Amino acid sequence: MSASRILIVKTSSMGDIVHALPVLPDIARHFPGVAIDWIAEESFTALPALSTHVSDVIPVALRRWRKAWWSPQVRAERQAFAAKLRTHKYQMVIDLQGLIKSALLALRARGPVHGYGPGSGREAAASLFYTRRHRIAWHQPAVLRNRTLAAYALGYTLDRPADFGLDAAALARDVSIALPTGYAAIMPSASRATKLWPEDRWHAVLHQLAEHGIAARLFAGSDEEIARAKRLAAGVPGAEALPRMGLREAAQVLAGSRLVIGLDSGLTHLAGALGRPTIGIYCDYEPTLAPVNGAGYTASLGGPGNPPPLATVQHAVEQALQPR
Repeated sequence: MSASRILIVKTSSMGDIVHALPVLPDIARHFPGVAIDWIAEESFTALPALSTHVSDVIPVALRRWRKAWWSPQVRAERQAFAAKLRTHKYQMVIDLQGLIKSALLALRARGPVHGYGPGSGREAAASLFYTRRHRIAWHQPAVLRNRTLAAYALGYTLDRPADFGLDAAALARDVSIALPTGYAAIMPSASRATKLWPEDRWHAVLHQLAEHGIAARLFAGSDEEIARAKRLAAGVPGAEALPRMGLREAAQVLAGSRLVIGLDSGLTHLAGALGRPTIGIYCDYEPTLAPVNGAGYTASLGGPGNPPPLATVQHAVEQALQPR
């Protein structure tokens, strides 16, 4: 098909958006010159904006709007979003989210909507709103599911490994805070307590890095996360908690790191997408469905109710530090 403008709907969360990024280079390679827009929750718009293949990121604020849906401010914002969405006529709208709310957003755009068929998406009823439905096997990595849906919708074949289309070198050059040479980026916090890995194991890994002469920089956002990062860094040579930062700034820190170790979180998946040697620690989710993916060394360790042993993570650290 001839495609001049395509809209991607993938609103959240951070890791889910990262897993969808490879559809952009896929589409751009098969349709040179195509313009690709992307709908994302306002707190995540910086992620698709990292890709040079995105023409416009359209923010939506469903998480905030539903708290005061009929207030004058929210009504005005919803009207502005609808007007922005209808600025262009799209040759195709692809809902990679697979939820009723994302399908309804896709319907607001001007163009045929493609999405997951019954039994293929997270909410089966979402398929009722699509112009075309595509059956995608459920039990396969999220990156492959996203790429396959876009390939089916646009009629091309996946013929090469996933490319996230991110310029890690450019991001690393733009980092705005002072960082030591050859540091490791650490993500010891996550959105759910069930994702956490024991602090004594983190201490052991941070000391392992220090023995290699690698200074650890620990990400933290909330007050609770900052307290955890400071506890973990205490007594470890060269280890420090990073200040709070936005997604683009975090991507810059990740891009310049020698090694990344993190829980199953969006930043960990972003590190893999940036091509950094990345170790993902899974404690409550099946890593085969959303493994760390990227061009560098990656390891996705553990699983639901089966946190990886310390020795397993330490072995992965040694593997990641090997010259490649």
